[in-house]
Amino acid sequence: MSRLLQLVFSCLLLWGPPAWAQDQLKLHESRGELLYSNQCRACHSEKIHWRAQKRVTDWRSLKREVRRWQGSIGLNWTEEEITDVAHYLNAAHYHF
Repeated sequence: MSRLLQLVFSCLLLWGPPAWAQDQLKLHESRGELLYSNQCRACHSEKIHWRAQKRVTDWRSLKREVRRWQGSIGLNWTEEEITDVAHYLNAAHYHF
């Protein structure tokens, strides 16, 4: 690997993801929060995400539970909406 490439990779590791990637994640979290607030918060208190017998243990199980529950109540969310809600819940509660 050239010295220039090594320098570029080192800088990326130090500075983290580019700003546009962070902005995209914030956009997904915002849309996810809106969907969650409008469709889920009526039945879910904050405590449900911290209970002892939770089914969510990682990112994969978080998406699975969002998919399962939106299907159970007939929301018919797109895969992007499911991911957005999972991003919001991850940022707000789980931190995977």
